[in-house]
Amino acid sequence: MIERPARVAFLAPLKAGLQRMIAARLDVSAVSPAALAEAPREFLRAINAYGEQHPQLMLALTLPTLLLLTLAGTGLFVPPPGLVMVLGAALLPFTRGDARRMLILGLPLVTLVLIWLVPADAGLSVPFLGLALDPVHYTAVGRLFATVFAIMAFAGGLYGLGRANTLETTATLVYAGSAIGVTFAGDFVTLFVFWELMALGSTAVVYAAGTESARRAAFRYLLIHLLGGVVLMAGITALVAATGEIAITVLTADSLPAILILIGFLVNAGAPPLSAWIADAYPEATPSGMVVLSAFTTKTAVFALLVVFPGTEVLIWIGLYMVFYGIIYALLENDMRRILAYSIVNQVGFMVCAIGIGTPLALNGAAAHAFAHIIYKALLLMSAGSVLMMTGKRKCTDLGGLFQTMPLTAINGIIGALAISAFPFTSGFVTKSLETSAAADEGLLIVWLLLLGASAGVFLHAGIKFPWFVFFQKDSGLRPPEPPAHMMNAMWLFSFLCIAIGLFPQLLYAILPYPVDYQPYTVEHVLTQLQLLLFAGFAFFVMLDQMKRTRTISLDFDWFYRRFFHSLGDEFTNRTANARDGMEQSALRAIRRFITRLYAHHGPHGFLARTRPTGSMVLWVALMLGCSLLLYIR
Repeated sequence: MIERPARVAFLAPLKAGLQRMIAARLDVSAVSPAALAEAPREFLRAINAYGEQHPQLMLALTLPTLLLLTLAGTGLFVPPPGLVMVLGAALLPFTRGDARRMLILGLPLVTLVLIWLVPADAGLSVPFLGLALDPVHYTAVGRLFATVFAIMAFAGGLYGLGRANTLETTATLVYAGSAIGVTFAGDFVTLFVFWELMALGSTAVVYAAGTESARRAAFRYLLIHLLGGVVLMAGITALVAATGEIAITVLTADSLPAILILIGFLVNAGAPPLSAWIADAYPEATPSGMVVLSAFTTKTAVFALLVVFPGTEVLIWIGLYMVFYGIIYALLENDMRRILAYSIVNQVGFMVCAIGIGTPLALNGAAAHAFAHIIYKALLLMSAGSVLMMTGKRKCTDLGGLFQTMPLTAINGIIGALAISAFPFTSGFVTKSLETSAAADEGLLIVWLLLLGASAGVFLHAGIKFPWFVFFQKDSGLRPPEPPAHMMNAMWLFSFLCIAIGLFPQLLYAILPYPVDYQPYTVEHVLTQLQLLLFAGFAFFVMLDQMKRTRTISLDFDWFYRRFFHSLGDEFTNRTANARDGMEQSALRAIRRFITRLYAHHGPHGFLARTRPTGSMVLWVALMLGCSLLLYIR
């Protein structure tokens, strides 16, 4: 039995604040801004202390969790798996210590179980404004993406355990849960709701870093995604108005609603001309924040494109642009986290290109590549984040020789680098080859050659450049220790998955959306890939002097529209200022004229202010009386 004083202890700060305001006679000006800012923090600290003193509350929270799993397992009730994580995230601000760690790691695992308990014929119809929403719609590709999203949420939580602040951990779970919600959405309205919730969660993850650059990047990030959301909403609204249907179906980009929806998806995928938001925002997040950011937004867009626009030919060329855009900018970059951010655009380009090809093999390749990419990209970012946390450095020119004191971090980074380079016996080899094989099977020779050449470019910027300049190359004189155990455990988990998928690809192929009849380990394929990687590695070291970066920055395409809107804002400000000045001058002139006329009539020398002789007044009165008499006589 919890005693009453303990039960209401967390209300003390609120009560004290109310008493102070009453004492000040509700004069808000008597309360300092600092006190107002501190009050919510005091309130949360009191709640956290209360939760830590009463762990039985967390035990009570396990009961509804067990009930959910039981009902889902028996098929009596299937809750939206993503919504469970989103709602569970609301409990994080009220927990501390073991209770918080239990939620951070437990919610993704519970969600993962729920994902696999959703039956193939699952459906949950929710009436809303005359529409039938379908928030739990099973598809094989949706379950695949939801599975890797839940795994990523668990590993990301483990990596940032105890170091990420409350805002970041809460936003991360909302972000991940919303991405999972998109994968189970059976209608465009549900998809849009989770889509926008995902944008808010990811913005909060960037903002949670707390630096001025992070706040600015979060604002720009939010503007881009609000723009994409508005375009997507316009497309969905137009589609519903034209067809009366909200169910998610395959669309062709031959009508205005479909084109708007396609553009909305491509904004989140990092397609041109708005590719720069990834490298602009992601590196400004915390080490753990960038790990989770790399997984959800772009891959959710890949999922949406795969489901709604498979076989749309324009995606082939958009994807190829993204592939080479990412390679070029990653090779030019000096910041290790921006290198990996541009690499995200590059890798998503492979997936978008495969979706444009549209055959079952290509779509399987896009889905499998997305699954593997989330894991090895997170592993690379965990390695880079560990270096950043232990050294405080992120520029390649400031790093080097860290293998001496961080060998385990370096090994994990190298495994991630080999996987992203599609080295045999890694996850990248058995997934990316599905896409290139699909291009070859369809007779798309130019596309196949470009994808093959781009694979060498990936090895140059992510497979060699990142580990070489960070862990080897010169001795920077830095001697940082290995990161904490929870960060190492997250890296070892993903290193294991990179190798396990590479050694046993059939485990992944079995859950792909289409049946797979493909053998990645043929002599021809292995030798071709090894020759390609060997040539790329040889080219890197031959051009090593050109590969070395200097303390410079790379201008991206965002420079153009940021300068444009900045100039547009300046022009608008100048023109409105001129218009305001003109209006002020006109108003002042009108006021002066009015005062002048008023003074002329009512001033000391004005007509109405003059004194009149008595005789004149009598004369005027006599005239008025005479006129009245004449009128009366008539």
